[in-house]
Amino acid sequence: MTAVKTETLPARVLAAGEGEARWWFGQLAVIKATAEDTAGGHTLVEITVDPGYETPLHIHHREDEGFWMLDGSATFTVGEEIVEAGPGAYLFGPKDIPHKWRAGADGARLLYLFAPGGFEELIRAMSEPAKELTPPPSDLPIPENVVELAAEFGVELLL
Repeated sequence: MTAVKTETLPARVLAAGEGEARWWFGQLAVIKATAEDTAGGHTLVEITVDPGYETPLHIHHREDEGFWMLDGSATFTVGEEIVEAGPGAYLFGPKDIPHKWRAGADGARLLYLFAPGGFEELIRAMSEPAKELTPPPSDLPIPENVVELAAEFGVELLL
């Protein structure tokens, strides 16, 4: 068993729709918990995407990533494994393993859990504040230097 250094943190409650909403790489990302909120333990982000949305294949070199499906469905590729996931499913993407996912016919809403915390800084650097709590318009441009930006935060985009 691994020992974890803990500290008592203040309680924090966010209602549905609360958090820092960002339009990020085709996703509505609502940051629910940051490294600051969790003493560096994790970052928690609620993601909403339209049908057929697909992340690029990428590798996290700093953090592990968990996925918890809330609504809709998605096909996940983690390393060589391909998994279909619906509401209630949990998946784990370890650091240094390539992964991606594609939303199903009804779109998807899920939680990203990054550990350790700090991934919210990449989201902020690669996004803009959401004007509404919907996925961004399809013509919203992605930063031209997205590969370099991602690399600054330990993420390798395999475009």
